[in-house]
Amino acid sequence: QVHVQESGGGSVQTGGSLTLSCVASGYTTTPNCMGWFRQAPGKEREWIAYKTQTGTTHYSKSVQGRFTVTGDVSTKTMYLQMTNLKPENSAMYYCATEAPYYCTVNYKYWGQGTQVTVSS
Repeated sequence: QVHVQESGGGSVQTGGSLTLSCVASGYTTTPNCMGWFRQAPGKEREWIAYKTQTGTTHYSKSVQGRFTVTGDVSTKTMYLQMTNLKPENSAMYYCATEAPYYCTVNYKYWGQGTQVTVSS
């Protein structure tokens, strides 16, 4: 059974930093990519970043330049380094793995999420 676990969320003040972690387990194949998403109250879940098996990373415009994805998809471990956080970044952050086509949508496996709260 595939299990995806995020950790590292918490509360920070505006301008602060946090690093989220994601570990996927329970299967032996290497995913094509792993992605980060977030969902704020009353809003739809949005894709923010992904990393591919070959090491390519891509970011949404909303986090480009402030968030960095590291880790190794081949070991199913990924991190999201977030800097200069703003109150509007407050959300539940989710990690996902195994996207059948594009690495921004339709992931097969999801974690339960980790909460990030940024206070002003």
